Amino acid sequence: MADIDVMALANILRAAAKAEILPRFRRLDPSKVRQKSEAIDLVTEADEQAEHFIRGEVAKLLPGTAFVGEEAVAADPALLDQVGRAEMVVIVDPVDGTANFTAGLPLFAVMASVVVKGETVAGIIYDPMGDDWVMAEKGGGAWLRRPDGDAVRLNVADSVPLDAMVGTVSMAFLPPERRVEILSNLSKIRVPANYRVAGHDYRLLASGHSQFAMYNKLMPWDHLAGTLIVQEAGGYAARFDGSPYLPGPTDGGLLLAVDKNAWTLLRREVFTF
Repeated sequence: MADIDVMALANILRAAAKAEILPRFRRLDPSKVRQKSEAIDLVTEADEQAEHFIRGEVAKLLPGTAFVGEEAVAADPALLDQVGRAEMVVIVDPVDGTANFTAGLPLFAVMASVVVKGETVAGIIYDPMGDDWVMAEKGGGAWLRRPDGDAVRLNVADSVPLDAMVGTVSMAFLPPERRVEILSNLSKIRVPANYRVAGHDYRLLASGHSQFAMYNKLMPWDHLAGTLIVQEAGGYAARFDGSPYLPGPTDGGLLLAVDKNAWTLLRREVFTF
């Protein structure tokens, strides 16, 4: 793997949250909140300033490395091409769960992944409210880390029967003609949830508190870090057609589960499109 100080990158996310995100939490000027594509797709001054902060610090930590941020891509979609093409790229979601953040809900995250030659080699999810990270380097396991140096290795939960499963489901980008079918199928599981923040979905799954997560729209800043973390915690991830989820494509859906058998069961019984 490329020589990357992942803990230094993690601390950049934390510093950005303390400097640019937390001071604005529940103190947002309404004029600094804008819609992007629709009413549930928001950007705030906190998103933009945190991304600016992280970009500057990443340039110092990893000179010459490509940087792809969610807000930069909103302004220049061509930047997204760097995800699968650059020798090394850092991909950042400065505020994952912006709608929650804007509403004053304390459930949002700061996420970063590192992609080297088309492969995700590191992923970090920082929780500003809990002041800790879940993170992984490829081949090194998944970890909960705290600023005092405490570290706990993460493992996904044991598999359970379908009717006992708890999971997170992102319905917003499902094909409209399939939503009724999927909503009906979700009655087969114990708890389907949607917290509107992928970072915390991934934390739940990697930490053993849920059995699956499902998404249809695959923007890299939302899913590369979390997918690596879940896989390093022992989970299984694949696109709906069974192919690996890799940096680059933004369609094809994504289903993650505690193991391949659970994935296959969920794909057959619940996510049937």
